[in-house]
Amino acid sequence: MSGHESHAAHYHGTMKSYVIGFVLAVILTAIPFYVVMNMPNMVSSTKITIVAVCAAIQMVVHIMYFLHINTSKEQRWNFISMIYTIIVIGIIVVGSIWVLFGQHENMMLS
Repeated sequence: MSGHESHAAHYHGTMKSYVIGFVLAVILTAIPFYVVMNMPNMVSSTKITIVAVCAAIQMVVHIMYFLHINTSKEQRWNFISMIYTIIVIGIIVVGSIWVLFGQHENMMLS
């Protein structure tokens, strides 16, 4: 048990920052929900755009207010790891879509 490290020197946020993050997350969840449920005449592509933009903004809110990852010197390796993870996930998703599209094209020949 002597190997226990204290994390008191690390910034964990204040109650104010957590409340701000929570309120922003709720708002960014409520906006797409309202648009999808209460605006049936809106074009589907507009709804998808609103949902995607709110989701992207909400990811940034979670990263800033809950994970406390920023571009400061102390967080540099965490930030680099996050960027690497995003790139790898993007490659996997785009590659999977590319392969499945090619398979669809090959299977639908008649």
